[in-house]
Amino acid sequence: MQLPIVEAKKACARLETLGGGAAVQAPVGKIELPMSMDEARDRGWDELDVVFITGDGYIDHPSFAMAILGRTLEAAGFRVGIVSQPDWRSCDDWRRFGRPRLFFGISAGNMDSMINHYTANRKVRNSDAYSPGGRIGLRPDRATLSYCHRAREAYKGVPVIAGGVEASLRRLAHYDFWGDNVRKSILLDSKADLVCYGMGENPIVEIAQRLDAGETVKDLRDMRGVAYVAGAKDIVPEDALALPSFEEVRDDKMAFAEATKIIHNETNPYNAKRLTQKHAELTVVVNPPQFPISQDAMDQIYGLPYTRKQHPSYKEKIPAFTMIKDSVTIMRGCFGGCTFCSITAHQGRVIQSRSKDSIIKEIDTMASDKNFKGTVSDIGGPTANMYQMQCTKPEVEAKCRRQSCVHPKICKLLGTDHGPLIQLMKESRDVKGVKKVLVASGVRMDLARRSPEYIKELTEHHVGGLLKVAPEHASDGVLDKMRKPSVDDFENFSDIFREQSKESGKKQYLVPYFISSHPGSDINSMIDLAVFLKRNGYKPDQVQDFIPAPLDVATCMYYTEMDPFTKKPVFIAKSLKDRKMQRALMQFFKPENYFEVRKALQDAGRHELIGGGCDCLIPAKAPQEAIKKRRADANKRFRGEYVHTMPDGSAAGKNKSGKKKKGKKKQSRFKPGEGYRPDRKSIKKKQ
Repeated sequence: MQLPIVEAKKACARLETLGGGAAVQAPVGKIELPMSMDEARDRGWDELDVVFITGDGYIDHPSFAMAILGRTLEAAGFRVGIVSQPDWRSCDDWRRFGRPRLFFGISAGNMDSMINHYTANRKVRNSDAYSPGGRIGLRPDRATLSYCHRAREAYKGVPVIAGGVEASLRRLAHYDFWGDNVRKSILLDSKADLVCYGMGENPIVEIAQRLDAGETVKDLRDMRGVAYVAGAKDIVPEDALALPSFEEVRDDKMAFAEATKIIHNETNPYNAKRLTQKHAELTVVVNPPQFPISQDAMDQIYGLPYTRKQHPSYKEKIPAFTMIKDSVTIMRGCFGGCTFCSITAHQGRVIQSRSKDSIIKEIDTMASDKNFKGTVSDIGGPTANMYQMQCTKPEVEAKCRRQSCVHPKICKLLGTDHGPLIQLMKESRDVKGVKKVLVASGVRMDLARRSPEYIKELTEHHVGGLLKVAPEHASDGVLDKMRKPSVDDFENFSDIFREQSKESGKKQYLVPYFISSHPGSDINSMIDLAVFLKRNGYKPDQVQDFIPAPLDVATCMYYTEMDPFTKKPVFIAKSLKDRKMQRALMQFFKPENYFEVRKALQDAGRHELIGGGCDCLIPAKAPQEAIKKRRADANKRFRGEYVHTMPDGSAAGKNKSGKKKKGKKKQSRFKPGEGYRPDRKSIKKKQ
């Protein structure tokens, strides 16, 4: 059902006045939510209403979902406990607080667990930023599934509500990069009662209040922002838009592309339709998204009594906490609509901003902490400079189905005024105890160029030597597939930034991010990117390899090899060899990449880029470091594969007592260490 935008905003008022739960004894001073029953009893609780299970370490900071959701429920009058990174091999941790009165809330964490565990080359990562000490192995693959199953096992009949990024982006049939297959909706594999997709404050409070009032979990199927499974005998809403079935998208890539197109066309909360997708005899129903929350609600959420610390039970630092502890979130959402990014799909396209007073109050609270060092590490969000930017025509916004407000060009109805952000930046650095306020979130350059005053304010006061920007590529064809502006936009911004930094008397540099192996990116476009980097003097220390995340438009391109909106073919670098070659081209300056870069240039017929010319990526002669690296790789790869020599002291040369056998030493027709090599022509195999 489509609502007029004003009425729709009025309908989203649940968070305006939190309350309605059972009476809760408020703790004295700021204290973390309990992670054990002893901590719960210290609050005077002998039973909990909601138990959250999360794959992340518990950090009581508003940058982390469990902290925000737990504090929001607490403020609404509910008793909440956190079970962080439980041992999924048994259900003991699920019974830590006893039977929850209302429901289990399940989340894999701030990231999809598969992206958290594996690189773009499907190799196991060697650290986990959301775990104490950065240790790996503290959550399972596909954590939502394991956590939901254990919740069912621990207490029969307790509603299981799944949410977070992993559940949100897998709510319908989706391509799974790690299995290289199309998987069913996570609802069917997890057996969760509901999936709460998108940002969860509004729905989590509504769920708690309605269950507390005596409704059943089936009664909650009318809520916005939830997905559920309807059985063969259940009534499916008549106003729903049917997607191609799971069986169709599994077997037919054209059907998968069409489903992706429909899903992304139905994301505007003011006009989105309910979606259904058959899975054999069952039907997954996805209700329209939640409406964006208001500024007052944002202020209330971020003004809750967070300790801004990791739970005291941890003996090691959690890397994500170290990075984020002195940052301030000023907004959420992104209207960029980049095809490779999940932020728009999860947080929404409508920008939701906090008030200036709320943000300044948080900075003031930070500055009063004795451990604060004087630097606010970031004021931003998904993007640094979309604060308070909205569509200037609400009646048009209510009908709009654009995938991006800034691509292929910035919409003429988009309000791009940087004035409120500039004022916030000025007042933030005047807070007592604050020495510096940095902007570490990525800056949207096409928007920034519309405000010379913003760029001047940024370069003079808010750059800590390095500023993150994301041009992503240099090829117009690839950038179009990404929904990113031309690389000319980056070059123009770079010139302005350099001039402003020089005028300010500061040495400051841009840190541009680029992606390799994105759909549409072939060897020729990567060579063009490498030449662009060479000409502009950029040497990326890190390379961002494209990872196909569930539900993203670029993931659909990767799997189907077509654009879901035009159905035109798209080049995909799928083999490990091609992906490694694209990565090497982006770091052409590293000697260890020499031979891969040379092979790419030769295959593409770009011999003019080999030698000593200005644009040449590599010299004609391989550097010694490259030769040594290739030799080491070859030795590692083939050591012992064709050489069958018996090592000294082996079992074959000893008797039962472990002593060396006596007697005449057997003569070998090979020289010591030479061994038999099948491909040698000088020595024939003995018949």
